[in-house]
Amino acid sequence: MTRTINAVYENGLLRPLQPLDGLAEHAQVKLTIETVTPAGNGLTDCIGILPDEDAAEMRQIVESEFEQVNLSDW
Repeated sequence: MTRTINAVYENGLLRPLQPLDGLAEHAQVKLTIETVTPAGNGLTDCIGILPDEDAAEMRQIVESEFEQVNLSDW
């Protein structure tokens, strides 16, 4: 049987968020972990896939460029 469930990691244990009907007590299972992240704001999503050093550099460049924009010129 294969199914996907949502769980929360708490105190060193994975806690399913719904009942595991049909699963016998002490049954061995194979887990594949995929973290679920909240929706970001575009830039955060992009930066999230970069190494930390590259992400920090990109954030610094973006913030620096936004500081240079003078909205009164628009």
